[in-house]
Amino acid sequence: MRLIQSTRSIASWTVYPATVVGAFVITAALLSTGLPILPASYAAVVIAAGAVTLFEFVIPYDKAWQPLWTDVKNDLLFMVAVQMVLPQLLGLLLALTLLGYLEPLDLPLSDLWPRTLPLFFQVALMLVVAELLRYPLHVAAHNTKILWRLHAVHHSPKKLYWLNVGRFHPVEKALQYSLDTVPFILIGVGAEAVALYFVFYAVNGFYQHSNVDVRYGLLNYLVSGPELHRWHHSKLVDESNRNYGNNLIVWDLVFGTWFLPRSVRVGDLGLKNRDYPLDFLGQMTAPLTPGLDKKPPSKGS
Repeated sequence: MRLIQSTRSIASWTVYPATVVGAFVITAALLSTGLPILPASYAAVVIAAGAVTLFEFVIPYDKAWQPLWTDVKNDLLFMVAVQMVLPQLLGLLLALTLLGYLEPLDLPLSDLWPRTLPLFFQVALMLVVAELLRYPLHVAAHNTKILWRLHAVHHSPKKLYWLNVGRFHPVEKALQYSLDTVPFILIGVGAEAVALYFVFYAVNGFYQHSNVDVRYGLLNYLVSGPELHRWHHSKLVDESNRNYGNNLIVWDLVFGTWFLPRSVRVGDLGLKNRDYPLDFLGQMTAPLTPGLDKKPPSKGS
C-alpha cells in the first residue's frame, strides 16, 4: 500500500513535464524522418492525449468526474468541428482575404519576428505574446454580457476531463484565433516554431482541463495548469473570475487574478443554471438566449 501511494505521489509530480517533453521529442523525431510538420505535430498531440486519458484512470483527481459516453460524444464533436476543422477554414479564409490584401503592399512584416533565436526561445516568446493578447479577451468574456453568452458554453460542464478543453462556441474560437494565431501568421513565424507552439498549447490544455491528480508546485506561478484552472470553472463567480491564463499564468500574477487556495478542493463546477443545454446543437444556439446561464434550475436538477 505504501509503495502504491509513493508511486502515485511520484506520478502526480512527473506526468505533466514528462508528457510535455515527450510530445516535443516525438514531434522532433518525426520531423527528422521527413514527415511533414502537420502530421508530425498531430501525431505527438494524439499520443499525448492517449497518455492523459490513461492517467485520468490511474490517478484521477475526482472519480465522479469520469465522463459518460454522452459527454465524450459531445466533446469529441466540439474537438473535431471547433478545434480541428474550424482553424483550418479560418486559415484558408485568412490566406484568401487579409494576406491577399497585404501582399501587394509589400510590408516588411516578416522582419518583425526574431527568426534567428533558437526554437525554444521563439516558442516561449510566442506564449508570452499570445497570453498578453488572450488575457484581456478572457477577462472581457467574463465581464461583458454578449461575450459571456458565448463563453458560457465553455463553462457549462459540471465536471472536467481532458476532452472538454475543446468545448468552445465557434464564434468565440474565431475571436481567439484572431489573437493567438493570426498575428504570428502575419509576421511570418516559422512553421516549426508554430508547430511546437501548438503542441504545447494542446498538451497543456489537455492537462489544464484534465481529471488527473497532478501537482505543479512552483510551476503554478508560471503555467496555467489544472490546480489553478479548476477554480476558474467553479460555479461560484468569485472563484471563476480568477486564473484567466490560457497557457501561462503570468498576467494573472501581474493583475492580481491569480487564485489557489491551499488544502481546499474546488466545489461544484459549471453554471448557475443546471439545466443549461450540454449537447452540441443546443450549445450552438444557447448564446441567443440572454441570461440562459443564470436561469434557476428546474425542480430535480
